[in-house]
Amino acid sequence: MSEGTHSLDVQALINGAPVSELQRLVLAICFLVVAIDGFDTAVIGFLAPSIRAEWGTGPAELTVLMMAGLAGLLVGSFLFGPLSDHFGRKPILFFTCTLFGLMCLLSGFSGTMTSLIILRFMTGLGLGGAMPNAITLASEYSPDHRRGSLVTLMFCGFTVGMASSGLIAAALIPAYGWRSVLIAGGIAPLLLAPVLLLILPESIRFLALKGDANDRIGTIVSRMKSASVAIGTRFVASEAAPGTPITKLFTGGMAAGTILLWSTTFMSLLVIYLVGNWLPLILTEAGLGKSDAALVTTGFHIGGAVGGVLLGQLMDRFDENFVLTVGYLGGAAAIALLGGAAESVGVKAVAAFGAGLCISGGQIAVQAVASGFYSTGSRATGVSWMNGVGRSGSIVGSLVGGLAMAQGWAASNTITLLAIPALFAAISLFAMGKLRPR
Repeated sequence: MSEGTHSLDVQALINGAPVSELQRLVLAICFLVVAIDGFDTAVIGFLAPSIRAEWGTGPAELTVLMMAGLAGLLVGSFLFGPLSDHFGRKPILFFTCTLFGLMCLLSGFSGTMTSLIILRFMTGLGLGGAMPNAITLASEYSPDHRRGSLVTLMFCGFTVGMASSGLIAAALIPAYGWRSVLIAGGIAPLLLAPVLLLILPESIRFLALKGDANDRIGTIVSRMKSASVAIGTRFVASEAAPGTPITKLFTGGMAAGTILLWSTTFMSLLVIYLVGNWLPLILTEAGLGKSDAALVTTGFHIGGAVGGVLLGQLMDRFDENFVLTVGYLGGAAAIALLGGAAESVGVKAVAAFGAGLCISGGQIAVQAVASGFYSTGSRATGVSWMNGVGRSGSIVGSLVGGLAMAQGWAASNTITLLAIPALFAAISLFAMGKLRPR
């Protein structure tokens, strides 16, 4: 560092320097957090047939089990976002990761459906706080001109985790039973928690906004070897605005964008969770073998990971709302194909991949849109509450899936109807693109 005294906006520092090893480390750690999060979120759908076989549970009980985790996700999203904007990203991320790891581990020792439901709610509580904080931290270490690609690449860990849950479940259940999958899902975040505590840095944008951690910021900046600043520099954030993190979501011209983001995630997660939790059972009830049903569902999750990367790259080059509008329209078409693909497993797998690419991939990309839409003082709250509202869509999706199973709806009709919320998501993003200032 050279001598001098002046103020420097930390985001200008990040924007003006190449992505450093420290920033890559932050993105990698956040990738692992959301990958484990995705695993623990999706795993119950793959365990449902085994739980049903062992305990003789019906669709209604399985619906309650799935809703318990989703309800925890919803509560955790609303609770931990404002706490992160007050206390910081790192401590909340460490706490929530430890919480969902411990609860998932304990759920592997459940002896009754009631205890499993309670522990799945507690697991969801931690999951609901961990993922938005990882998104926020990754965003705040990304240059503005690369936020779309970097945040979506990081968040692809979520769909990778969801896809791996099916593969790991298929490997562990025949040998060790369904409880072993939950135990593995609990051990992983508990092993990661010390890394979060000892290695992961706090967001320098958050620290600068608080205005009382200049030395701490300087230490972190010194670890970003590509960044060179003068000795005595005072680090600042130019985004400070009056109001609480919650009120900032609805003031200063933010209300319309907030509502449209909520609408998008509600519709998107309705589709994703119905497909992720119920598609294996829906397809097996329709006559497909368990391995074919798992293959089709896994194709949906893999498509999401590919779509997140692809859409993120496109968002850095073109208007992000236009890119995602087209993406969700493509997702609606793929869903319609998935529902009408007769008995062809190959066509269903391709359609599921396309639906995952556009809808799961779109949901990944929306995280980057939200993290860029909100300022530092309300970013964690904005991202968390967007996902919290989206979780209510996931609950609706699980209810619809359970209703479809209980009422014996045709698989093709149940799946094809999911094109409607995908269309609504496209409309919301189109409207946001028209209303959002350039």
